[in-house]
Amino acid sequence: MPQHRPQPPRTDRASALQRRPRRDTDRPGGLWLYGTHAVLAAVANPERRVRRLLAAEPALARLQTAAAGAAAPRPVVEAADRRGLEALLAQGAVHQGMAALVEPLPELALEDLLERVKDDGRARLVVLDQATDPRNVGAVVRSAAAFAAAAVVSQDRHAPAATGALAKAAAGGLERVPLVGVVNLARALGTLKDAGFWCVGLDAEARTTLAASLPDGRVALVLGSEGHGLRRLVRESCDTLARIPIDPATGSLNLSAAAAIGLYELARNDEAKPHRSETAPGTTPGAKTG
Repeated sequence: MPQHRPQPPRTDRASALQRRPRRDTDRPGGLWLYGTHAVLAAVANPERRVRRLLAAEPALARLQTAAAGAAAPRPVVEAADRRGLEALLAQGAVHQGMAALVEPLPELALEDLLERVKDDGRARLVVLDQATDPRNVGAVVRSAAAFAAAAVVSQDRHAPAATGALAKAAAGGLERVPLVGVVNLARALGTLKDAGFWCVGLDAEARTTLAASLPDGRVALVLGSEGHGLRRLVRESCDTLARIPIDPATGSLNLSAAAAIGLYELARNDEAKPHRSETAPGTTPGAKTG
């Protein structure tokens, strides 16, 4: 059983209704979100700046109620028909009668994320290596939100933008789980280790199962892209490699399924052993006492 990585000592760091929607042309850089969960979550998130809200029947009243009860001021919901919504959104967008023009969420640096979770001895992170499909990444974010992961970390140049498609697949999770971009993923894993995270890379060829590889305390679950898996430097930067036991005839799981199973296994491990991460004062985590 792997030992819990000790956490570093705590440090303080400074740190109007209309039937035909108009296209937004006065301010560049807006992002259209669509779908019930994505839009309602954005409206409820006080950190999300919302420029416009549009809805078609029968979703109009629900969005109006959500906007009126939001913690941050929200624009008046514009009534639109479905054809008008489709004219504003990407082709094939499944909008479910709701859309919101929003500004991107504030970026969160890795150092700021670590400051945010410094007191959480069981923080969970998902780290993605070259995952580029926005719907797949969105589904990972949805699972991360369901299992209370602190963030999804990925390399800037290989990560998809937080588009409407990603937000739709995340089903509101994008408002709860930040996407953290880093320049060098292998170096970022080293930073996570220094912050007390045990980095577990999922690899179908690993000898040990994920259930047998989980330590006490903080864990970063590292997943590679479909078809390619983890790159060599990323693999070598993990503390251990583990596999999800599946029927060999299946070959492999897709990224979002693997992430969901991995996060569930972490949650199950916590439920089964609720006190294991607690360490007696003056002892090294994982060491025998008594």
